[in-house]
Amino acid sequence: MKQKLQEQLNQEEFNKLVAALSRVTILIAGSDGQFDEQEKEWAEKLTHIRSYNHPPALEGLYETADPVFSDQLAAMSKAYPEDLEQRNRQIQSDLAELNPILAKLDPKTGRAIYKSLKSFAKHIARSSGGFLGFGSISASEAKWIELPMINPIEDESEEE
Repeated sequence: MKQKLQEQLNQEEFNKLVAALSRVTILIAGSDGQFDEQEKEWAEKLTHIRSYNHPPALEGLYETADPVFSDQLAAMSKAYPEDLEQRNRQIQSDLAELNPILAKLDPKTGRAIYKSLKSFAKHIARSSGGFLGFGSISASEAKWIELPMINPIEDESEEE
């Protein structure tokens, strides 16, 4: 029987994964120096949607994040430095703390989380601006959308 995500991690590690959703939102939505309400609302909706529609490997992540996401996002937004460069460096450092956590998970689970965070970032970037979602990813968002501070997780079983 496959272990649930929370059973593979200690509470601090699991909490860092939950917090990563807010951090990714702040990084992407605030990358241009302006965190607009549309991006915040879409991040909240996306977290809620994914709380009941996600791959089995992510069981528990979005369900735990959904009820605390809005408050966590607000608290983190206030806690991070106002200076854009300082804030981005701090978030980059905080998100890099996921690397040993993802590495300790089975490859399927680690890869599912990695792909989910990148998809989350892309959805946030596309939620504001542009016309019908085309061209809505700004240059500042594009710099971060691939989450370069998180090491890609490969799953050899997917390669064939």
